[in-house]
Amino acid sequence: MDRELAMELVRVTEAAALSCARWMGRGDKELADQLAVDAMRAGFDTVNIEGVVVIGEGELDEAPMLYIGEQVGAGGIAADVAVDPVEGTNLVAKGLNGAIAVVAVAPRGHLLHAPDMYMEKIAVGPAARGCIDITASLTANLKWVARAKGKDVSDLTVVILDRDRHREMIRECREAGARIKLISDGDVAPAVAAAIEETGVDILLGIGGAPEGVLAAAALKCLGGDMQARLKPSNEQEYARCQAMGLSDPQQVLLLDDMVKGEDVFFAATGITDGELLRGVRYFGQNRAKTHSIALRGQTGTVRFIEATHQLDRKPSWYRSARTGK
Repeated sequence: MDRELAMELVRVTEAAALSCARWMGRGDKELADQLAVDAMRAGFDTVNIEGVVVIGEGELDEAPMLYIGEQVGAGGIAADVAVDPVEGTNLVAKGLNGAIAVVAVAPRGHLLHAPDMYMEKIAVGPAARGCIDITASLTANLKWVARAKGKDVSDLTVVILDRDRHREMIRECREAGARIKLISDGDVAPAVAAAIEETGVDILLGIGGAPEGVLAAAALKCLGGDMQARLKPSNEQEYARCQAMGLSDPQQVLLLDDMVKGEDVFFAATGITDGELLRGVRYFGQNRAKTHSIALRGQTGTVRFIEATHQLDRKPSWYRSARTGK
């Protein structure tokens, strides 16, 4: 795929972030999400791909746009598209850290079409690549990652979603001596942060959404990190969806290459609220706003952090609608 695609995707995530960030802390996560969806969908009309959404806002009967199977793009190479216009809608509604707008694109058939169910995940950066095993104990994984990074376990920072289902995991991390950062929502950004040394994050652990797992895997493939996962179907319908994906054993370990085939993958994200990985949208006088984004390309391993200033009164109507929500 054309290397210029990286910047085209950044413009798409910038549009989503700018359109919903004015609603930070205003308690309406549905409106914030809808504004981001509208802007992201319009942004894709300028992207030179013949894309099909494989991870999006839901099935056709659940979402009016960016639904699974929708065709997006202005034409070009056939591509899989994974999107989350607001990864962390609760974070935006409450004005909390860590919300991002995120997109991943790869050639057709290269992204796992993960069903909307839970997924167990472990994600690390390049230094610990090949040193994780989701079937082994948490304590063993912490020791292996610490050794690979030249640290003591007590120096590691582990990010885990603050959920009751993670009580035993949190207990074991604490007993092993690792530092823990509990988050309320949004595990894509921490997974990416684990592969960028300056963030201070060493590992993402826990059970979160499967679609978000594929988005994280796309970024980790670009960054040279590593990830293992297992789907966690909770009923017969979800079990059947796993089998329809070709997984005879839904509990089989999914490696990074199972979730993202090949190196020809792009990932882009823009901060909506502040986080370790990206700063959130900031507004200034004269109708200006500043965004902070990351653009990744798998084939070259290029990592770009992009700070942009936007003149909002010169943007299309789907930018300006964020002021009123209409």
